[in-house]
Amino acid sequence: MSSEHPSAIKNFLAGGFGGMCLVAAGHPLDTLKVRMQTQPSENPIYRNTWDCVKKTAAREGWRGFYKGMAAPMLGVAPMFAVCFWGYGIGKKLQLSSPDQQLTLLQTFNAGMVAGVFTTGIMVPGERIKCILQIQTSGGAAQYSGPVDVARKVFRQSGIQGLYKGTCATLLRDLPGSGMYFLGYEWLLRKLTPEGKSRDQLSAPRILCAGGTAGVLNWAVAIAPDTLKSRLQTGRHEVMQPCPALSLLVSCLCSSRRDVSKRN
Repeated sequence: MSSEHPSAIKNFLAGGFGGMCLVAAGHPLDTLKVRMQTQPSENPIYRNTWDCVKKTAAREGWRGFYKGMAAPMLGVAPMFAVCFWGYGIGKKLQLSSPDQQLTLLQTFNAGMVAGVFTTGIMVPGERIKCILQIQTSGGAAQYSGPVDVARKVFRQSGIQGLYKGTCATLLRDLPGSGMYFLGYEWLLRKLTPEGKSRDQLSAPRILCAGGTAGVLNWAVAIAPDTLKSRLQTGRHEVMQPCPALSLLVSCLCSSRRDVSKRN
């Protein structure tokens, strides 16, 4: 048992460090994504992604791209740990024997279980991050940082305010996480030469598998992620008792109106 304990700590630290690198590298693009997703459909602030880059840099400098990064940075290590823990549970629930290899569908199901486990950790950080990301330098800032956001949201709405967007996050992370693990597993099988194990795969092949799995993840997750961003930033009125569904209807109607105007 003593030999396994350091290994678990090393895996946690390695996953946490890798997650921090992921957040640091991807957060500027995530800021652009959230700003594009949450801008009003009528009289939009940004024409396209490049216009968003130029206006953000001109108004806020390079720091504008890193707004709200502290919250996901703090939560990424436990989130990754819980993600793979949930994935392991999802696999065990479907295995009839320890030596059984999961089918791709079973891998997808296990990935969806992992998405359920990460939501509880991810939602408050995502809520804080999105609020800070849409706060531009023009005019007085409403929030001074992530702690200030958490304090004011909690004071106004309680714990439910911090977990606003939970259903939309589940709509994003269940299929998204399932697709990530499915894509990663499928590519590892394809990239592993006959007669060799995965431990012998080169770093570029593993990088290719992980990168492609990430693309597949976002291919199915971007639409519900737009709903989540709009819901969590509070820029759209949402009816109860099913805000995610009501927001979906609202977004679809808005998109239809935009297309009709262009035509």
